[in-house]
Amino acid sequence: MQAIQEFLQEYLSLTPDVQSKLFSTLLVIFVLWVLRLLALRIVHRRFEATPQTLYNSRKIVDYVLVVIGIFVIGRIWIDAVQSLATYLGLLSAGLAIALQDLIVSLAGWIFIMWRRPFDVGDRIQIGTHKGDVIDVRLFAFSLLEIGNRINAEQSTGRIIHLPNGSVFKESFANYTQGLPYIWNEIPVMVTFESDWEKAKALLTDIVTRHAPDVSEGVNKYNKTVNKRFVITYNNVTPIVYTEVADSGVILTMRYMLNPRSQRSSTQAIWEDVLHAFKAHWDIDFAYPTQREYINYQEKKQPPIHEAPTVVMQRPTLVHDEKPRDPNNPGER
Repeated sequence: MQAIQEFLQEYLSLTPDVQSKLFSTLLVIFVLWVLRLLALRIVHRRFEATPQTLYNSRKIVDYVLVVIGIFVIGRIWIDAVQSLATYLGLLSAGLAIALQDLIVSLAGWIFIMWRRPFDVGDRIQIGTHKGDVIDVRLFAFSLLEIGNRINAEQSTGRIIHLPNGSVFKESFANYTQGLPYIWNEIPVMVTFESDWEKAKALLTDIVTRHAPDVSEGVNKYNKTVNKRFVITYNNVTPIVYTEVADSGVILTMRYMLNPRSQRSSTQAIWEDVLHAFKAHWDIDFAYPTQREYINYQEKKQPPIHEAPTVVMQRPTLVHDEKPRDPNNPGER
């Protein structure tokens, strides 16, 4: 041991005091690592080993051990600091100057942990990024991206890492907080010549069959005593709205569903719409096209104008009743 100390002092210029602090630091890190393994093993044995439980337990253990490690190692290296307040003051002053962005991200982590704008497993949109939250760390959180390069709100397979400070700079939306449902709308445009009332009846039947029954979930949320958000919906049944556009009549199906089933639900409804309209000759989809309007076919009478009177003058032919002499060719 003495030979190692002499080697470090001679070649690395480490004094015995610094070597002692390094050894103590390594010992503290090793002890904290062992404590982490023991704590996680206890959690695995006593609690149900679901992915959510394991994730939350691992994060809690890591945060507690990191805080303990910072205080213990800090007191090892800073002998002059004898009080916790003095140590925290020096630490915060140095970090505020050198690590401004990290301080903002740390404040964002505190905000996320305290206010809970989203949890792991929630589907959110922050700025231009949308995805499912898969991890929340001390300085950043991760999303499993949806949409963007993929049509509809389905997973792209990419993981987006965002600093926690983004919650202070960008507006964000939570798809699953409060009620576990969102509204979905599917517009269908038919031509003006179509029987839009029949089309609306067909669409009402289709959306009623495909829309999930969310009334029980909504009523359960409304009866919650300590609910965080005041969300009130008096009518959650599917409905079809009618609107006139420049190219035809728009019939919009509106209903509630789980945000993760939006694409499959939309596909099923569209397939039924195509099958239903195919069986009715008097219902046609409207699309950009050119056509020729003929008044009598459109059952529209042209305006009646008085035709101008035209006088035609014909030349007067004078016939000579005297018979011609065939022997006299000069007679005309």
